[in-house]
Amino acid sequence: MGKRIFSTLLLWTLVGSSLWFFRTNGALVLITIISILTLREFYQLMHASGYDPFDKLGIAFGALITLAPWLRSQFGGPTELLLPFGTVVFAIRLLGERTPETRVESLASTLFGLIYVSLMMHYLAAIITPLPADTISANGRLLLCLWLVVVVKFCDMGALLSGLAFGRHTMSPVISPKKTWEGAIGGIALSMGAGALFAWSAREVFPSHMSPLVAALMAAPLAVLGIVADLVESVLKRRANRKDSGATIPGIGGMFDLSDSLLLAAPVAYFLFQLP
Repeated sequence: MGKRIFSTLLLWTLVGSSLWFFRTNGALVLITIISILTLREFYQLMHASGYDPFDKLGIAFGALITLAPWLRSQFGGPTELLLPFGTVVFAIRLLGERTPETRVESLASTLFGLIYVSLMMHYLAAIITPLPADTISANGRLLLCLWLVVVVKFCDMGALLSGLAFGRHTMSPVISPKKTWEGAIGGIALSMGAGALFAWSAREVFPSHMSPLVAALMAAPLAVLGIVADLVESVLKRRANRKDSGATIPGIGGMFDLSDSLLLAAPVAYFLFQLP
């Protein structure tokens, strides 16, 4: 627990410092690094599961897909074609570089990683990328992204503490025996409270529709999606017979163990923020 607390404080310090000193550029770099490391660990889980994804080229495509909103704002161009173009490239490679027994799994696991990790992280980059038609400042966008991180990570924290204190009824004993309904309720409640308090503190730069009450109501489904995403990662780790996705972060595990709860929440948050 001590290592987990230390790593958590260190990571929050890193995130806060990047946003404070480097603003949008720092956040984009941080999101891209997290996306790359998460996808790398995802592909390692696929290899451990007996699949054979195109990991190196997949990670390169993944970085571009995550950064697509910024690339489009800076250079224009049809960045929405990155995923279809990658599919074409991997389908061609598949014919000559994999055995008949692994071809389907290779293509499926490669593309699943690009969709589940890179495309989902793409929406974090979309949230923080300023656009000419913006009615919200660049700092407002950064704080919206930070609000999302706070909401889903406070749910993780609340679920852990509530589960330890009150957990009696397991949520999914086959997938994740330690998760309880009491922990989930506590996590969602803490997430809603943190989301409301953050929105009140940032009311000067947040969109006008995001009052503390609305922010609390928005936080609830995002927290639920964070819990679902955590269970999805548990499914992947069980298939690979791994306890953690990696050993990047002491006390927590791999980067995937840290970022998993953001993946499903990011596109829904982007929709709820009503950004152009």
